[in-house]
Amino acid sequence: MSSLNAMLAARKYLVLDGALGTELTRRGEALDGGLWSAQLLAEKPGVISAVHRDYLDAGADIILTSSYQATLPGLKARGYTNLEAEQLLRSSLLLAKHARDEASAAAPGRLVQPIVATSIGPYGAYLADGSEYRGDDGLTVRQLAAFHRPRIEILAEAGSELFACETIPSAREAEALLSVLADFPEIDSWLTFSARDGARISDGTPLADCARMAGQEVSAIGVNCVPAELANQLVAVLRNHTSLPIVAYPNSGELWDAGSQAWLGTAGRQNFDDVGRGLYQAGAAIIGGCCRTTPRDIEAVALALAKV
Repeated sequence: MSSLNAMLAARKYLVLDGALGTELTRRGEALDGGLWSAQLLAEKPGVISAVHRDYLDAGADIILTSSYQATLPGLKARGYTNLEAEQLLRSSLLLAKHARDEASAAAPGRLVQPIVATSIGPYGAYLADGSEYRGDDGLTVRQLAAFHRPRIEILAEAGSELFACETIPSAREAEALLSVLADFPEIDSWLTFSARDGARISDGTPLADCARMAGQEVSAIGVNCVPAELANQLVAVLRNHTSLPIVAYPNSGELWDAGSQAWLGTAGRQNFDDVGRGLYQAGAAIIGGCCRTTPRDIEAVALALAKV
C-alpha cells in the first residue's frame, strides 16, 4: 500500500495546505519575478519554512514544496549556475521536510504523520505568462516530457515522498508527465488540472478523458486553482470516471491576469468550512486551498472535516 493510501486508510480524508505566495506577500515579501515564491529559496528560506509550519499547525496533513515555478531553465535564466539551481530545487524539499519534522515533534499525538508533496508546476508556470490556465504552450508531448524529467529526477533523488503535478492545463502535458512518472513507481504522485468549466480542463479536453488516460498510473487525481463552485462540479465528474482518490484545492474565486500580473475580481470569501464540506460530499478525499487562500482557511477545512 502506498503512503498516501495508508494515510487515507487511517482516516477517510486528508487536509492539504493552502497558498504559499499569498502568505509570503502578506508578510511583506516582494514576489515580482518569474520565480514567484521560489525566488525566496536562496534569499529568505526561513520565511518559506515558517509558512509551511503555519499550515501544519493549522491542521494540514500534506504540505506542498516551494518548487512550483522552480525549474532548472528558470533558475539559470536568473543567474544561477546549474549546480546552484539543482541545490535550490533540493532545498525546497528539505525546507518542507524540516518544517514537517518540527511540527510532528511538537504534536506527537497526530493521527497521521504529515507528508511532504513535491510541487511540480506545468510548463506554463515556467513561462510565467498565465498559460497554465490556457494550455496553449505549443509543445509536443516529447518536448514537455524532456522539460519535466530533469527536475523530477533531481527531486526523486533528493527523497521526494509524493509528486504533486499541479495546474496541468492540457492532455498533452498530462501524457508527458505520466511518461516521466512511470520511471518512479515507488513514489506516490497525483495529477491535478486547471479547468475552463465544470467538465473540461483548460485546453478543452473533457476531464473524464483525462481520468481515463491516468488510469491507475498515479496515486490520486483532481483539480486545483479553480473557484470552489467549479471544483465541486469537476469532482463530481471525476467520481464517475475514476476509482482513484480525488484531490481538490480551489482558489479564492479570483482570476489571474498575466498581463498585469495581478488577481482580478472579488474573492469569493465563502467560508472554507463550507468549501471543505462541499468538496468532501462531492467525493473529494484530499482537500485544501490554492491561490489566495490562507492558514485560516485551511484550519476551517480541517475543523469542518473533523466534524464530518
